[in-house]
Amino acid sequence: MRQRGAARPRLLVIWFTLAALIAVIGYNEYRKRAQVPGAVTEVTHGADGSRMLLPAPLEEITAIEVAQGGKLHRFERDAAGLWFYHGVHAGAQPGHEHKTDTQQAGRIDKAFTALARTRMERQFALDVENAYGVTSPDMVILVYARRDAPPLAQFAVGDLAPDGLSRYVLPVGGQSVVTIAEYQITNLLDLIAALNSNPEKPG
Repeated sequence: MRQRGAARPRLLVIWFTLAALIAVIGYNEYRKRAQVPGAVTEVTHGADGSRMLLPAPLEEITAIEVAQGGKLHRFERDAAGLWFYHGVHAGAQPGHEHKTDTQQAGRIDKAFTALARTRMERQFALDVENAYGVTSPDMVILVYARRDAPPLAQFAVGDLAPDGLSRYVLPVGGQSVVTIAEYQITNLLDLIAALNSNPEKPG
């Protein structure tokens, strides 16, 4: 099992990389904003060209990281394919071992099954005047298909939409902000809170 000693530098790299990507996107959109419409009502990209947020089915995803409030929460699959919570990455723990908790695995799988069904609702051009909160996100979601490989996808989670039911999200590397159902973000926050309410459970 991978040790956690390099977790803090890796978290900093994630945030700095995201900031750089968003800065480039914002600059490009600023230059093009006179030619780009302010809103697009139909989303045409995603997994297999669909409206799905995640670029691959859940069965192909091996790890998900949620950077939230300055902390990195990592979820992985074990050798049997069961999910476990790797805990808040805060420092080195030599000899760290993991034992999958089946009840915890079921709870994580339920939340991620819902996340994998997330559809992009609306799409907006990203510009420096209306960034929807994605240029300084409090939450970033990283999705991995293979261990020790770059993220398959990264999402900067922005502000709550005026309707109170949707959340602005930037698929990092894209040039548009999309909205998804707010309850998907609430589900992730509730999952993290529940798993951290019992500090002995995380692997």
